Amino acid sequence: MNLGKVVGRVWCTMKDAHIDGHRLLIVQPITPELQNTGRRIICGDATSAGAGEIVYWVRGREASIALAPSEPPFDATIVGIVDEIHVKRPAETPAAPPKPNGRKRKGEAC
Repeated sequence: MNLGKVVGRVWCTMKDAHIDGHRLLIVQPITPELQNTGRRIICGDATSAGAGEIVYWVRGREASIALAPSEPPFDATIVGIVDEIHVKRPAETPAAPPKPNGRKRKGEAC
């Protein structure tokens, strides 16, 4: 599964009969730190996700299975809406003090 953010939707007047009644949303793939990664994709929606929501989406065969029994021909489908993200980050190390360059400043004691 992949993380993404819903950034828009697609409106189709002419489409395959198998996807009739299914929503198509534009999803921006993101990292767990919520940074954009990769190009936007069009996903079928199995969750009724809305604009701005963080979602899980899948690709390949799993994309059609999520909407069983109709199994529309989607390459990507939103399968979950994310409530919270907790990222365990490594501890930050304190910055090292600047190294002296050997020169004294005007008015500086020896």
